[in-house]
Amino acid sequence: MTAIASLSAAELGALYAARELSPVEVARDALDRIERFEPEINAFVVRDEATTLAMAEAAGTRWLKGEALGPLDGVPVTIKDNIAVAGWPMKRGSAVASDAPWTEDAPATARLREAGCVFLGKTTMPEYGWKGVGDSPLSGITRNPWNIGTGPGGSSAGAASCAALNLGCIHLGTDGAGSVRIPAAFTGVVGLKPSYGRVPAWPVSTMGFLAHLGPLTRTVTDTALAMNAIARPDERDMTAIIADPIDYVAALSGGVKGLRIAYSAGLGGDVPVDADVARLAREAALSFRELGASVEEVDPGFADPIETLMVLWSAGAALALRSIGPDGRTRMDPGLVAVAEAGEQVPGSTYVDALLNQRNALAHQMAQFHARFDLLLTPTLPLPAFETGRNTPAHGGYGEDWTRWTPFTYPFNITQQPAISLPCGLTGGGLPAGLQIVGAFAQDALVLRAAAAFEALRPFARVDAPIKSI
Repeated sequence: MTAIASLSAAELGALYAARELSPVEVARDALDRIERFEPEINAFVVRDEATTLAMAEAAGTRWLKGEALGPLDGVPVTIKDNIAVAGWPMKRGSAVASDAPWTEDAPATARLREAGCVFLGKTTMPEYGWKGVGDSPLSGITRNPWNIGTGPGGSSAGAASCAALNLGCIHLGTDGAGSVRIPAAFTGVVGLKPSYGRVPAWPVSTMGFLAHLGPLTRTVTDTALAMNAIARPDERDMTAIIADPIDYVAALSGGVKGLRIAYSAGLGGDVPVDADVARLAREAALSFRELGASVEEVDPGFADPIETLMVLWSAGAALALRSIGPDGRTRMDPGLVAVAEAGEQVPGSTYVDALLNQRNALAHQMAQFHARFDLLLTPTLPLPAFETGRNTPAHGGYGEDWTRWTPFTYPFNITQQPAISLPCGLTGGGLPAGLQIVGAFAQDALVLRAAAAFEALRPFARVDAPIKSI
């Protein structure tokens, strides 16, 4: 990496303030690197160099005048293709979607724009974000910089690959069943799913209360900086949390001494966990004892909520595709079409039961668990990144359903709790593994504080993702 590309958002802000670096220099460096890596990685669906440089020039002028909008002014960011950006289309990974530009920013986009961030483009995703890998009929296959024969996971696929290569500092993603944390784990970056409503959404996802927005970054501090910008209520989202603003950066200090932490190697299920991933995650979890926390190996005690997820997920897919006729569906991902067709058969009473009764029962069970434990740690995923062109790995006994290899992420979309994935080392094959930290609902600041303490003990951010062939 060049010197500029290795800098975090926090470091850029300090250098801008000292007039040792300009946003235009940073933007040009990012654009040059995107041009270099994009043919191999395929992480973008929209690139707009003129807009990027105009935003950088405006940020540079503000810094020179002493009128910077804040610590993120001039920091380069990317935005996932299912999040609205005024002036750019939002195709959601679909070849049948309109090319017309949106006239209004989504709330999180607007907050980043108000903070002075420089938009590098929109990143790739599977069609309508329906699965945990990174290919779509619109953009093809997005690849993992750690090994381009493997995928970065999904659905925030391009965001994660960009984060791993520092093609920008903050990468806005979405997470309906793990779509921020899955690719964060596969690419060795930080990925936060905040509590539901912490980051407002508009347009509202058809996945309803499962869908969260959150950042992927290279450092916990950059994640906190992003949250300071985007975690504010918006009148377009009636479910957004109404609360006094939290300074997530200030909340990073304090450590974890005295916290009660549970570690679950598999959430009590029977999904096979790769031996390297299991070892790295367990070592990472037990390292919290070095930081003064108590760590107990214990499962939270709930049954796999896959049926609840699939009722909500398939019904959401059906709603997303309801205006697309048979001809359009022939141009779509067949897996998505199949899920939507299954969702069309879900009775209303079954949906309401999953939405209210089953979801609330699991949330109540986790609330009781967190009365005993401040945090729950798990592997983010049971395996490292696998080959592209597949929805499930060819080996390992995970079957044909992509949700079967993501059993540790989607429960916490159902409960709406904050959860973060942190890199915790490399497997023998040289691929990243992830540690997931889960907190009680609305305890986002505590999750970030624990993440910062772990990152300080086991730093990974300066491990650069190499572009390697399989």
